[in-house]
Amino acid sequence: MERENVTYILECRDKTLYTGWTNRLEKRLADHNEGRGAKYTKGRRPVKLVYYEIFATKEEAMRREYEIKQMSRREKEALIQSRKVKAM
Repeated sequence: MERENVTYILECRDKTLYTGWTNRLEKRLADHNEGRGAKYTKGRRPVKLVYYEIFATKEEAMRREYEIKQMSRREKEALIQSRKVKAM
């Protein structure tokens, strides 16, 4: 089974934004909400998926994660607004 490489942004309970990448988005989102996703999100649950992009390779997804992490909050919010996500 081929997996998609995804860069994603989560909104935490405290309204902060977390960016990551994965090749199993639904599982990763569940992990974050169960306290196993990342140290940053563990104390900020629940989190919700607000944005994602799909890439052909892990390297592309990781590169995009880095690019997004370099953005200001305002730039991230504009990116999120450009492509609303349905709840998972």
